[in-house]
Amino acid sequence: MSGRSEERQVIAYLGLGANVGDREANLREAIALLDAHPGIDVRRLSSVYETEPVGLRDQPRFLNQVAEVAVTLTPEALLEAILSIEAALGRIRRTRWGPRTIDIDILLYGDALVDRPGLRIPHSGLRERAFVLLPLHELAPDLVLPDGEPLAALLARLEAAGGPEVVKWQTC
Repeated sequence: MSGRSEERQVIAYLGLGANVGDREANLREAIALLDAHPGIDVRRLSSVYETEPVGLRDQPRFLNQVAEVAVTLTPEALLEAILSIEAALGRIRRTRWGPRTIDIDILLYGDALVDRPGLRIPHSGLRERAFVLLPLHELAPDLVLPDGEPLAALLARLEAAGGPEVVKWQTC
């Protein structure tokens, strides 16, 4: 990925998902656009996983991936960049949890806790979504969330409870 200067960077984790059109190409293009942004440096990518949709079930299966990024942007500026990339890739917000060409969520932003209208970090669905926890754990198995809970413990609890199947699609 690109080599940018090391000015006050924060490590963040982004969840990406796509279930409309060429899902793999949509993920690749979103990652390329993220990495092309001057305040975002894509460092590592998880494998790609396929999963059933959450919420609105009558739609195509998703491909999901997590990206580790180093950012020099504030959480709000990162969200603005993400929304711009989603729009550039044809994301139209019509139905909550509906089909989408691309969805990019800020899962974690360093050890920040943010709770503002339109922006919650850690992401509000992080703890319940195997399609996010599994690829996040792949990248950062020893990660501890800002509230002190180890990621591995969250994933183990979720796996023990059962839930939607998450299948490795490919390794990037």
